[in-house]
Amino acid sequence: MAKSSSIKVRFNLSAGKNYMKWKVEYPDRKPEYYDPKEVQLVLGGCTLKNHKKTAQKIYDGANKTVCAWVLCQVISIHKAGDVATEGLPQIKYNPRVRPNWMWDEEVMDGCSLHTLVSNANRLYYHQVWGMSGYRLQPGDEWVWTKPIIKRFISSNCCSVDF
Repeated sequence: MAKSSSIKVRFNLSAGKNYMKWKVEYPDRKPEYYDPKEVQLVLGGCTLKNHKKTAQKIYDGANKTVCAWVLCQVISIHKAGDVATEGLPQIKYNPRVRPNWMWDEEVMDGCSLHTLVSNANRLYYHQVWGMSGYRLQPGDEWVWTKPIIKRFISSNCCSVDF
C-alpha cells in the first residue's frame, strides 16, 4: 500500500507530555505537537475522517481511542489569536456525544472542506471557496446562515442528506 501524502491532524488526548495538544503527522517526518494556547493551525484541502465502528463503540461506552482526524494537503502555523474565528461555523467531534464529525445537526464524516482553522481545541470552517464563484477577500464580511452553508455542504459532501 502506498503511503499517503496527506498531513494527518488530530487533537491528542493520550496521557503524557503531549496531552491536550494538536498532533500533526507529516508523511515524511516525525509527528509534531502544538500547544493550542500558543498556536492556531490553518489547514487547507481538508477531509474529515472517522473510523465509524470505533466511534460507535466509544459512543456506546467503551474507552476512548483514536478514531477521527483531519487529512489535509497543506498546513500553516500561526500565533494564537492571529486568525479570527468568531462567528464561523464550528465543526465538532466528540464520540461520547455523537459518533460523527458534526456541523450543527449535520453529519460531516468524509466531507471535504477547503479551509479549517483551530482555536484552542476547536475547529472552524473558515472560508467559502468556489460557492457561486465567490471568494472571500480580506475585509469582506460574511453572514453565515444555515441555508447558505447547507447548500455549500450538500454540493461538496456526499454524506449530508437534505
